[in-house]
Amino acid sequence: MLYGTHMSKTPASPKGKPGPKPQPRKAAAPEAGASPEGDRIAKVLSRAGVASRREAERMIAEGRVSVNGEKIDSPALNVTAADRISVDGKPLPEAEAPRMWLYYKPIGLVTSNSDEKGRTTIFDELPENMPRVMTVGRLDINSEGLLLLTNDGGIKRKLELPSTGWLRRYRVRINGRPKDEDFAPLRKGLVIEGERFQPMTVALDRQQGANAWLTVGLREGKNREIRRAMEDIGYSVNRLLRISYGPFQLGELKPGEVEELRSRVVRDQLGLAPEEEQPEARPTRSRGGKPAGRPGGKPMGRPAGKPAGKPMAKPGGKPGQKAQGKPGKPSGKPSAPRGDGTAQRGGAKRPIGKNPRR
Repeated sequence: MLYGTHMSKTPASPKGKPGPKPQPRKAAAPEAGASPEGDRIAKVLSRAGVASRREAERMIAEGRVSVNGEKIDSPALNVTAADRISVDGKPLPEAEAPRMWLYYKPIGLVTSNSDEKGRTTIFDELPENMPRVMTVGRLDINSEGLLLLTNDGGIKRKLELPSTGWLRRYRVRINGRPKDEDFAPLRKGLVIEGERFQPMTVALDRQQGANAWLTVGLREGKNREIRRAMEDIGYSVNRLLRISYGPFQLGELKPGEVEELRSRVVRDQLGLAPEEEQPEARPTRSRGGKPAGRPGGKPMGRPAGKPAGKPMAKPGGKPGQKAQGKPGKPSGKPSAPRGDGTAQRGGAKRPIGKNPRR
């Protein structure tokens, strides 16, 4: 009897009441097949500059994040603009426009937010007036040179992915008198302790006493990759300086200095969608932990129409230098490498990090 009643209701419903039946079907479809609306909570926290995605997941597990007044303990949650999010009891700040900085990491600083051994980190030395930033990749404590900083977790993830494939170039000083053919294993790619290293570009620049200077390029960064690769072929690295990361160049920055990239350059180089027209943020530059934004001598703050390709001082600092070197004198082999001197930024050559203080 119950079976017959159930069967009789099935055809009657679409005849007499077509409205109620479609409603549950529409409500059930998104739950069954469609993706939830919004973005994962950790992604939203990262884009707001609160923390990287991994750090945000830790904060959620610690019960520091609330959504609509309720604490959450799992990052498996999608949120939308309608949700009220708070961290440590404070409302989530509005997401800022993506920003990036060039930073010359000095030797002796650790590239992490905190260090279990109590060593000084780069974040201890950044300008006090900088927003919360994340590093794109790392440089070990004994390495120096260009480190990209950003306030956007999405940019950080994008630039660190091996699929992005941006070339990173380094000036490397090794002890010994190598021959060009010694670097053939690095150019082919090698395996060290079961770990595969992708092929590198290696150019033997010059011999300087008991040491040799090289220019090394790679497209992925493993922990101490260059040092380990050189040790594998019998050479020890006694100086390692990153001079470029993709289109971004170290230029004339000095150790501890920071320089912000124009938002247009960030958009163009990363292929980001244009934001609403807003005033350009003033560039920040500093050394050590001193506040940035000192007036005067800021390349990023000068008019965009400044002539490109202006002759720059060679690292040797000789007065009266010219755009082209004199015959017989090397023009591209600095005694103390500081990068290329000029940088491709948004397709236009211009000096980066001119510094009247040195």
